[in-house]
Amino acid sequence: MKEIDQLNDFCANSMIGVLGIVFTHFKINSIHATMPVNNKTCQPNGILHGGASLAFAESLAGAGSYLLIDREKYNAFGMQVSGNHISSVDKGELIGDAQLIHKGKTTHIWEVKISDDNNKLISVVRVTNIITEKKR
Repeated sequence: MKEIDQLNDFCANSMIGVLGIVFTHFKINSIHATMPVNNKTCQPNGILHGGASLAFAESLAGAGSYLLIDREKYNAFGMQVSGNHISSVDKGELIGDAQLIHKGKTTHIWEVKISDDNNKLISVVRVTNIITEKKR
């Protein structure tokens, strides 16, 4: 089984699965995923919820860091998320593209661009993850 398939299986029974996020591609400095725009990700008025966009971005960055660390020794946790919502969307599928900006020993910084399925930019999000040693 490919690493991206294992990641999707690992995340299926979490908030990531509830939101319908599917990881599609991973390279050392980037990770990509999709998320539907539906009743689980929208505000009651039918427009994509900004919090869903931030959860999508943090999920992408978290998964990227998770795949970069030695998972036997370390955990990766979101430490800071800052986003700008540029456009709204009420249907379709979002595409998330997370690029690693900084890979330090204790922090990873990711820039996540979220677009709709027509390639319109929806949000730009910066995520900082902290890398901590597992307590044994």
